[in-house]
Amino acid sequence: MKSKVEPLVNLNINPCKMCMPMGSATAFYGLKNSMTILHGSQGCATYIRRHMATHYNEPVDIASSSLTEEGTVYGGSENLKKGLNNLIELYHPDIIGVMTTCLAETIGEDVPGILDDFKEEHPEYKDITLISCPSPGYGGSQYDGYFGALYSMVSSILMDSEKNNLVNVVTAPISPGDTRYIKSMLKLFGLEAILLPDLSENLDGEHHKEYKRLPHYGTSISELKKMGGAKITLEICDFERKNSVGEYLQETYGVPFVRIPLPVGLRDTDTFLNTLSEISGKEIPEELKKERGRYLDSMIDSHKYNSAGRAAVFGEPDMVYSTIRLMCESGILPVVCATGTACPELAKKAGPEIEKLADLYLEEEYQVIDKADFKQIEAMVIECKANILVGNSDGRRIAEDLKLPLVRRGFPIHDHVGGQRLKMLGYEGSMEYMDEISNHLIDTTETSFRETLYKDYYKDTLIDTKEKEVEPMISTREEEMRRKTLEHPCYNCKGHKFARIHLPVAPACNVQCKYCVRKFDCPNESRPGVTSVILTPEEGLSRYLAVKEKMPNLTVVGIAGPGEALENWESVKSLFELIRAHDPHVTFCLSTNGLKLPLYAEELAKLSVSHVTVTLNAVDPHISGQMYQYIRFMGKEYSGDAAGAIMVANQLAGIRLLVASGVLVKVNIVTVRGINDGHVAEVVKTVKDLGCFITNIMQMIPVEGSIFEQVEPISNKQLTEIRKQCEEIMPQMYHCQHCRADAVGTLTDDKSIELKGFLNEEPKNPQPVTTKYRFAVASKSGVIVDTHFGHAKEFYLYDYLNGEVRFAGKRKVEQYCMGEEECGEKETKMEGIMAAIEGCNGVIAMRIGMEPTRKLAELGIKPVNTYDMIEDAVKKAAAAM
Repeated sequence: MKSKVEPLVNLNINPCKMCMPMGSATAFYGLKNSMTILHGSQGCATYIRRHMATHYNEPVDIASSSLTEEGTVYGGSENLKKGLNNLIELYHPDIIGVMTTCLAETIGEDVPGILDDFKEEHPEYKDITLISCPSPGYGGSQYDGYFGALYSMVSSILMDSEKNNLVNVVTAPISPGDTRYIKSMLKLFGLEAILLPDLSENLDGEHHKEYKRLPHYGTSISELKKMGGAKITLEICDFERKNSVGEYLQETYGVPFVRIPLPVGLRDTDTFLNTLSEISGKEIPEELKKERGRYLDSMIDSHKYNSAGRAAVFGEPDMVYSTIRLMCESGILPVVCATGTACPELAKKAGPEIEKLADLYLEEEYQVIDKADFKQIEAMVIECKANILVGNSDGRRIAEDLKLPLVRRGFPIHDHVGGQRLKMLGYEGSMEYMDEISNHLIDTTETSFRETLYKDYYKDTLIDTKEKEVEPMISTREEEMRRKTLEHPCYNCKGHKFARIHLPVAPACNVQCKYCVRKFDCPNESRPGVTSVILTPEEGLSRYLAVKEKMPNLTVVGIAGPGEALENWESVKSLFELIRAHDPHVTFCLSTNGLKLPLYAEELAKLSVSHVTVTLNAVDPHISGQMYQYIRFMGKEYSGDAAGAIMVANQLAGIRLLVASGVLVKVNIVTVRGINDGHVAEVVKTVKDLGCFITNIMQMIPVEGSIFEQVEPISNKQLTEIRKQCEEIMPQMYHCQHCRADAVGTLTDDKSIELKGFLNEEPKNPQPVTTKYRFAVASKSGVIVDTHFGHAKEFYLYDYLNGEVRFAGKRKVEQYCMGEEECGEKETKMEGIMAAIEGCNGVIAMRIGMEPTRKLAELGIKPVNTYDMIEDAVKKAAAAM
């Protein structure tokens, strides 16, 4: 296979520009009774005539000296003189612009000298102004040729320096339609002006029965001569240039000058009109103020569409920069800005403008480049994901290849008619320009959103699979999912012999639930959101492999926090990939609040995450919003109904995508008294319709330091009633153990404390306490504090003194909470427990409810919630007394 050979030279493959003589010829067409002759080959003149004629839709005459091989070798002065003579005899012009080409400049033709000789040889032509204009094609772009021609005009003419009341107006390349706008504004402010150049009629003229060879409109030679006595020069151009007409007239004739940008968009049109107001001494007319108001209204009308715009703008520097400013103030982000002209100032001026809007949109990718070709532009369009192009017709091939809309502005436009009439100046021109861009964005959305949805969410999923391929795929998939579900203790209440491991690699969270306080620094209790340590993906892999060796029945790897898994996506993804490389059969499980689920649902399916738990507390945005102190989404913080609306929309959309991808979904519902306890059945009905597998209705655990710490949990009786009611809708989970984020083992026998040595954790031993204490410890094993107070059938008694812990006996009790209707209602059970632990200073349990906590406090017994080895727990409890 051959390697692709890239060019080893610095070249442009398809330049985003035209040659210098093209711009020079355009400038000369703004002079009255002028004619141009190109000192070079006939092909150069034909090339220019063709492009100008198709863009302006007007006949364009350009003479040529028709340099041949002989003229190239021996000099082309005779060809140029003969061409001038023929031109004058046929056209009788007042002004002749003599432009050079690459060929004439390369052989070193002394064009000014040739013109002097011609004048001496033909005194009869002394009233004709000959202007030499150097314009080698390799010397720059049509943009450089345009300004070069303007400079040649003013520097070649001896001007009348007597002061007059005229205003010189020099413009960057603009369309004849926009030139007429400039003239109308000058007239409206009562200013007499000399426009250089004036293309308004010569390149967008009226119909005549007979063809007129010379441009009969534009700036005359007599007007040009008055520029040296004008009261001011207004240079409408965004960039400083070495061949500035304004600077020349100031230095040579003392005419002051002001440089302002093209009046495109709100800010720069304001600047233009304020400048005319200052020069004329007149107020801005009311009709222009109304135009401004209409433009502001149009910006408001289109802003909701413009925010989706990621534009690529290319063309001449002034057009590109003015378009950038127009877009940025209208909400469209220019992600690619390119000009074929050498213009390093573009990046300096445009960069801060774009960056300000990019920061608001949380975008980082945008590029500004000069001396560009269309190969570079196309690559940047793809890289920066532009969705609309703005520039001349030479970008149409990119538009066709990438199926993007192209808004045509600048030169050349030769695949549409009306290029000479396109406007972008002033409030109305800017409004038309922006409406055209916005409408293309709307069209793109309306015609492509189904394809986008298909590619993003359905392509290559089970929904998208052809019917003949579905049966074997579903059969294999169902068998695999059935096996994994049977071995998943949370999804199968009979699967308690199978172990799971939660790997705490996700510390960051994007919501603050009102019932949650996440503590990562110690094993303070057994509930979601707490862990002893945060792991890196590599540490998570090591822990999994070590536990798997000790625990062959380990079938499930879960990510359950301690924060939000999808807020820590890179760590979660890396961990799953590392483990899958070592174990292709393990079941992956993940818990999420669902806020970012639509963004990662497809990624989860690709990573073979077969089981996902979504905590969905409400499907009513108002109720959902009451569960959160705040949420953080797309760089902004929301609370109340806004937070609830975003949460519900994303949770439901994410669940749909998971189910469509074949992922088994369990929904956790944290039930809070007085908020969503009457709404749970509606949640269950909704997720049943979405295709979820099971729901887990849970009591809220009051946590010290949380917003809801004083909210009393619903009773076990009420919880059972809700579960029974919802069991008629879909299967319910009754065996949830409120697992920690670092849980290890089966649901009924957690081994995370015994196995914590695998993490090389340093034990945090409290300082010895000299006072003697006795503690009653709730434990099933007699080794770990692993039992809730209400579930204890016996208490282990331990004495503490001077850092030593000694076993002091065991007391049998009647279980306080049976999970049935009488739970919490028999006072005699509590009295029996209190009698059994009489004389104890504290009670240590994995969790102690609010009612027992109050009873213990009345007797002066300190309740201690923890999940730890008994000896360590007693020492810590003594230190906290």
